[in-house]
Amino acid sequence: MQSNGDLANLFSNCIKTKNLKLGRSLHSHLIKTAFILDTFFTNRLIQIYSRCNSIDDAQKTFDDLTSKNAHSWNTMISAYSDMGRFERSRHLLDEMPEPNLVTYNSVISSFCRSGFHKEAVNLFKGMQKTSRNAVLMDEFTVVGLANACANLAALELLRQVHGASMIMALDFNRVVCNALIDAYGKCGVPKSSYSIFSQMVEKDVVSWTALIMGLAQNGEGERALYFFTKMQDEGIIANDITYVSALSACADLALVEKGKQIHCFIIRNRSSSLFDNVFIVNALIDMYSKCGEMISSMRLFTRLHEKDIVTWNSLITGFAQNGQGEASLAVFEMMVQENVRPNHVTFVGVLSACSHSGLVSEGLSFLATMEERYNLIPRSDHYAIIVDLLGRKNRLGEALEVIEKVNYGSSLIGMWGSLLANARVYGNLEFAKRAAEALFELEPKNTGRYVMLSNIYANAGMWDDAREIRRVMEEMELTKEAGSSWIEVKNVRHVFVAEDMSENKLEDDIRGLLANLVAQMKDVGYMY
Repeated sequence: MQSNGDLANLFSNCIKTKNLKLGRSLHSHLIKTAFILDTFFTNRLIQIYSRCNSIDDAQKTFDDLTSKNAHSWNTMISAYSDMGRFERSRHLLDEMPEPNLVTYNSVISSFCRSGFHKEAVNLFKGMQKTSRNAVLMDEFTVVGLANACANLAALELLRQVHGASMIMALDFNRVVCNALIDAYGKCGVPKSSYSIFSQMVEKDVVSWTALIMGLAQNGEGERALYFFTKMQDEGIIANDITYVSALSACADLALVEKGKQIHCFIIRNRSSSLFDNVFIVNALIDMYSKCGEMISSMRLFTRLHEKDIVTWNSLITGFAQNGQGEASLAVFEMMVQENVRPNHVTFVGVLSACSHSGLVSEGLSFLATMEERYNLIPRSDHYAIIVDLLGRKNRLGEALEVIEKVNYGSSLIGMWGSLLANARVYGNLEFAKRAAEALFELEPKNTGRYVMLSNIYANAGMWDDAREIRRVMEEMELTKEAGSSWIEVKNVRHVFVAEDMSENKLEDDIRGLLANLVAQMKDVGYMY
């Protein structure tokens, strides 16, 4: 005769192996031996059917169970949630006599995994109303909500959850800390990410990657690369997401030498081929493109067999940004021939290629193709490029008509900015004034707009108007940001600010080198 322990082991093995045939046999055994009345074994049976995606059998077993406990309800609710059948799981949740925290955590987690982040937040808020003035939350809740806040950029809610968890003295284990680091980075506050990271006793690759990604995504590429190097120094093996984040930082800073080093590092340290991971190759193509090395981008593109839409878009945009409009359009034609459906990002690259190459008729044709052939409604960034395309050809009237035709509120900034820039090029005061007035309303604190209009007036000899613009700037306490440039030397980015007379060792070295060259030129008679 089989003992309860042997039977429990059989159920455990059945769940692990997802053996539906064995599960049905165990179900028959429970009925024959009257163990079907035992809540523990019936709960295990529900779990077997759930794991084997036999949801109807799980539901029938659940319905037949006369003495359901919290675990019975949680197993059934989790089963429906994991399958994405949230209406059914919410119905069961509402029917459950006394839902507990495990129940709510299960549904919140499933909502987040399926991309229903708002629903996860709403469920959390709803469960607080039933908790009788006490915050109903544990470490699993924090992880689920941090995920939801990250995807919704819900910084205020994230801070509330973080603060409540500290007051409740929850265990800030590695999983919780990693979730918070990631969430703060995606909510645009990498400073808070670092604060949590620095207090962690044990960090893993997820901790480092979340920090590096947050810094890279928030324009702190230099710090991202610093921590990437520090991570390597501490012997933490990077994963593919770490590499993508580091390459993104290199792309934003145009640090091609550092990008090449990471490229080599990936080749040396990955257990499988580089071209097995489309995300890494896409990041490399993007990095090389933004650094102006289109030959390297094209080589990677050619060797990648399984390309996705991001691969195509990265190359199309890369050629366009580097002034190679014809090459960009050739890649687009290749993409169409491969039956890859373009998206909105694709046409940003295509239209940019037309703009940089002065292909007005082609650009207008592609804009029409978006809606007619691909059912893509043009967005503000597409119209902004069309305005620039027309403006570059001094067709300012048509560019203005495009702006007046669309109505995107604050998104019109790019269009008016393009019109102002092109009006300056062609010295058209009428359009320049019209564009500047619109921009002053949309972004009154943007110093560059005032400076540009002042310069346009000055070039036209309208000195009184130019002085008036400068007077307005002084009244509004607007100051122009100094121009800057930078170079990469030995993996270090050196920034040179216009009229900056502060001490800089590299600048001193450059001045010394120039003085030495001048002296040598004088010695050989090239200068007198």
